[in-house]
Amino acid sequence: MSKRTGNAPRKVLVVDDEADIRELLELTLLRMGLDVTAAANVKTALEKLSGERFDLCLTDMRLPDGEGLQVVEHIHKHNLDIPVAVITAYGSTENAVRALKLGAFDYLAKPIALEQLRTLVKSALAIEAPAPATGSTASRFLGNSPALQSAREMIDKLARSNAPVYITGESGSGKERAARMIHEKSVRTDKAFVPVNCGAIPENLMESEFFGYRKGAFTGADHEREGFFQVANGGTLFLDEVADLPLMMQVKLLRAIQEKKVRKLGSPGEEAIDVRIICATHQNLAECVAAGRFRQDLFYRLNVIELRMPPLREMREDIPAIANSVLGRIAEQLGMAQPNLDAAAETALLHYNFPGNVRELENILERAVALSDGGHISCDDLQLTPSGAEQDEAGISLPGAGDTYPLQDYLDRLEREAIVDALEKTRYNRTAAAKLLGITFRSMRYRMERLGIE
Repeated sequence: MSKRTGNAPRKVLVVDDEADIRELLELTLLRMGLDVTAAANVKTALEKLSGERFDLCLTDMRLPDGEGLQVVEHIHKHNLDIPVAVITAYGSTENAVRALKLGAFDYLAKPIALEQLRTLVKSALAIEAPAPATGSTASRFLGNSPALQSAREMIDKLARSNAPVYITGESGSGKERAARMIHEKSVRTDKAFVPVNCGAIPENLMESEFFGYRKGAFTGADHEREGFFQVANGGTLFLDEVADLPLMMQVKLLRAIQEKKVRKLGSPGEEAIDVRIICATHQNLAECVAAGRFRQDLFYRLNVIELRMPPLREMREDIPAIANSVLGRIAEQLGMAQPNLDAAAETALLHYNFPGNVRELENILERAVALSDGGHISCDDLQLTPSGAEQDEAGISLPGAGDTYPLQDYLDRLEREAIVDALEKTRYNRTAAAKLLGITFRSMRYRMERLGIE
């Protein structure tokens, strides 16, 4: 395969059996200073890919002798390292999702909007030069456990795509950190990363928060405001706890993702947006779909590529390194020398089940630093609950031997203590406390009412 040398223009392979579409794409790309090669079917496209070096491939899905998916598969099977985008018929979301799962960079829907085409081409060509890892990214996840290494490798792969990502994992397992890593390693790193907690927005404000509004759109709208989509334009929109979106908002979100356009409240027209969607939830979205709480079409659109963040108990060998890093950060904030974990304390952490994962480890160590003598942290300073420290052979938490009260009372007491502790840490800001606990604001309100916490 020949190599592009010197200052030669970048080459794009356009695969489409419709002559007018090929001409439209070719003229647009030539005006962008690109060199264009055209193919009318799968056979010709594969021959071109075998004999020439391309920087981008645009292929229609339906071709006379096959599907554009065959072109996508060929590129990835032969490790050609060429971004490939597919062109689908209007409304053919299923085909677009299939292509993205096979490794396509992005997709365009017919009729082709030239503005979206230019944006896609610029993004795709930019991925040839990967964004340099920042210092903050390099230290996002400490440890060398197999589970963490697998997650890191997946993050690197996802950074080179524009496909929607669905991050699963328990509360406190680092889902937002993973989303930030994907963004920072991608070509979108110089644009905004906009995190949104879907469970913390009142339902009557959701549309204006997501899509923005024009001045005078409703009573009190005395100025124009950008929504999350406009702020994230060119960058990444991270939808945390996406399962908490009400059904009506799910419909509007689905349309914005499919059409890549949004309409501000009070605006007569739509505006094109270029936003990568990453979502996360600690709930099981498939179960939410089965229960009728989440739209199936939106689920398939968001769940193109899944990234699972492992719980801390699956990476126990990393606990000492993570704990020391957390202690170093706490010590720096307090302006003190870093305390050390004694042998008994480290052993206790290694055997603790961490239902709250890394976030819980951070809270445990913050409390331990406050209780310790400043030089070292003992097992008593950690104040681990018996149910977390004592496990059976399967790794399931067992109540401590001295716990004689009914299980529900015991769990309620632990839950009440955790909520009160979070409220005290956040000066009784319920939204901040909910985030600290890794639950939604609605869940926080419900739990406080059930437990009688005022």
